[in-house]
Amino acid sequence: MKIIVAIDGYSSCGKSTIAKSLAHYAGYTYVDTGAMYRAVALYCLRNNIISGEEVDANALRQSLNNITINFKVQADGSQHTILNGEDVESQIRTLEVGNAASCVSTLGFVREAMVRQQQAMGKEKGIVMDGRDIGTVVFPQAELKLFLTARPEVRAQRRYLELKAKGSEVPFEQVLTETNERDYRDTHRKESPLRQADDAILFDNSDLNPDQQMAKIIEIFDNVQKQHRHRIYTW
Repeated sequence: MKIIVAIDGYSSCGKSTIAKSLAHYAGYTYVDTGAMYRAVALYCLRNNIISGEEVDANALRQSLNNITINFKVQADGSQHTILNGEDVESQIRTLEVGNAASCVSTLGFVREAMVRQQQAMGKEKGIVMDGRDIGTVVFPQAELKLFLTARPEVRAQRRYLELKAKGSEVPFEQVLTETNERDYRDTHRKESPLRQADDAILFDNSDLNPDQQMAKIIEIFDNVQKQHRHRIYTW
């Protein structure tokens, strides 16, 4: 029986990497909710709807119907984000867009629009979805909920190395500061703040390499799927 896997957690915990790997292992569909908010943020930046941490909510509300987001699988198996017909996968992965996405995602009407799309994607189950409110808001009935965390310094170092590999020379201290600021925004926002669902499994990967963490997560997934294999649900 297929289940829904909801993965939440702090930034730079490897949520997307883990979700993609788990979806591949299970033969499930992967939905990158963070990319959806990043695409909205990119649209805002391009159209002067956001400046710094200030979002013109009225302008965004009026523009939301003009924002179409979907995903396209590439020949190599990777998944790219498509914004209004344009492949924006590389553009949405910058630090600027990430910070803007954290601001845009605090707006209730934006989250409501994205959540409706996300819930529609999960009607047939068999999906792995990562974000910051998947287990608490989008799929509170998910059979497996994971909440990822790691020490701030570890997450900032991961982000620093990622940016450096892309040719962006950002001081580590700046990345650490922005990591802490983003944590605060994500956990204190009014709409759907980042928090661990009561029935989520807390998973700290501070001291695990990618192979070690995937081995543990696959073990958890296999156990949960086995438990739900013979259950019948009526939603």
